[in-house]
Amino acid sequence: MRIGIGYDSHRLVEGRKLILGGVDIPHEKGLLGHSDGDALCHAVTDALIGALGEGDIGKHFPDTDPQWKGVSSILLLKHIAERVKERGFEIAWIDSIIIAERPKIGPHIDSMKHALSAAGIPPACVSIKAKTNEGMGFAGRGEGIAVHAVCLLVQSSL
Repeated sequence: MRIGIGYDSHRLVEGRKLILGGVDIPHEKGLLGHSDGDALCHAVTDALIGALGEGDIGKHFPDTDPQWKGVSSILLLKHIAERVKERGFEIAWIDSIIIAERPKIGPHIDSMKHALSAAGIPPACVSIKAKTNEGMGFAGRGEGIAVHAVCLLVQSSL
């Protein structure tokens, strides 16, 4: 059994789509990033990499590498989920918290869980919660979005 923790945050900027958990959420701003800026996928990816003891997302997908520019973060997550299987583990559970003042995230959670299945993570193995930061800090001022994620990996039964 392995446990990993992940965190990611990105600045909200005009001229970008807001993608979280592989879902395009209507909003006047999107997350700035080398890839699509999907902070939920990045936090979950980082949690999985941490549980494997293999560094962090920047080690595997550096923002200095042009091949990752604009890429869907679901693809990054899929790559690491496959690595989890290669190492003899299964994803038993992912718990995550999206911290954003706006837009309202709750109506999109089921779509996010479904979208993560494209990376090989069953929706029944994912918890996504949404919280505001009560007006405090960068997330509370609407300057960005932060995500925390924890994962549990178990030995594969194969």
